Amino acid sequence: MVPRTHEHPVDAERVEAARAGVLSLEEAGQLAGLLGMLADPVRSRILFALVTAGELCVGDLALALDVTEDQVSYGLKMLRLAGLVSFRRDGRMVCYRLSDGFPHQLLEHCLRQLLTIAAPPHADPAESRGASPQPGTPARQAGNVQEADRAGT
Repeated sequence: MVPRTHEHPVDAERVEAARAGVLSLEEAGQLAGLLGMLADPVRSRILFALVTAGELCVGDLALALDVTEDQVSYGLKMLRLAGLVSFRRDGRMVCYRLSDGFPHQLLEHCLRQLLTIAAPPHADPAESRGASPQPGTPARQAGNVQEADRAGT
């Protein structure tokens, strides 16, 4: 057991609710590995291409993504090993698709939404340190947490 430095919870009910909803270490490790699959731009783009097109061969995926066939082949190999894509052979051609049961909503409703709320790649460094965002720009979540901590909420 990890030693605790904060023995008395501020809100015991919320602590218990958080404990009930948290992933086990094994599940968190598995999820981190799967999300790591999406950390590669080619692999994440392959998934989005397959959710849109349904099924594509390596060459067509390479054309769609404007990358080499080697990059697509390696990305597909990793996604296949993770169980995220499957394939079928049609003579010498191999066509890839998302595995049965793949949560298509994950891509369209979750990951695309994350792109809209995440800080842009070239965000103002002052904003990432918790400074107030410029009027009309969305606040970074981390900045909001820091401001809430300073306010005592």
